[in-house]
Amino acid sequence: MQPKGTRGLVVVSLLLLLVSPAAGLSAGFSLSFDEAAAKNRPVSKVITLLKDMLKQLEKEAEDDEEIYDKMACWCETNDKEKTKSIAEAEAHIEDLTTEIAELTAQSSQLNTEIKNEEKEVAKNQDALDKATALREKQLAEFNAEEKDLLESISALKAAITVLSKHHSGSLLQMPRSHMLGVAATLQHEMSKHASLLQGVLTRSERRAAASFVQAPADYFDAAPTFKQSYAPQSGEIFGILRQMKETF
Repeated sequence: MQPKGTRGLVVVSLLLLLVSPAAGLSAGFSLSFDEAAAKNRPVSKVITLLKDMLKQLEKEAEDDEEIYDKMACWCETNDKEKTKSIAEAEAHIEDLTTEIAELTAQSSQLNTEIKNEEKEVAKNQDALDKATALREKQLAEFNAEEKDLLESISALKAAITVLSKHHSGSLLQMPRSHMLGVAATLQHEMSKHASLLQGVLTRSERRAAASFVQAPADYFDAAPTFKQSYAPQSGEIFGILRQMKETF
């Protein structure tokens, strides 16, 4: 594509080519050449005007050519830069697309892991709740058992205290209420803690305890003459009570 000034220059040049021969023909029919008259002829004026226009157009063509060269250089440079920018942008878009796909896959994987962890947490929480409930139940049972054993120990201590007063050699007769109290305590504790006392008391000790519970008066004769027969029997019951207390 030619600059606008160049096209005008071509047109004027063609006109000069057309007018110049006509001027020459007019001069050929004249026998003499009058320079002043020639300048005043219309054709000469047109030629002069065209020459001036030609000079102006040549100058404009040069200016247009310079501008055209600059524009062409700018377009070429800008086209390269734009092409490069587009290529870089497309490459960046491709990288981002790949990264988005990878992050989407990671997000899906993390969501799956989170769901699995939530299930695991819920499972562990349920196990913890059950374990806590079991421990609380065991603690309550332990506290109740401990309280029961402390009560049993206290009852056995009282029975041993009552029995020791007569086992130590005192000839005083044991009140009937005390005898029945000791027998009731022995019977109650042996029945209540049968599993705990399993293997602690021998068969002979169990038979002696059963005999004492059935007839406590036979172990504590009132007459001093029976002191020697009384002591071994009461001593056996005394030993059984102490052994039970130590076991608890």
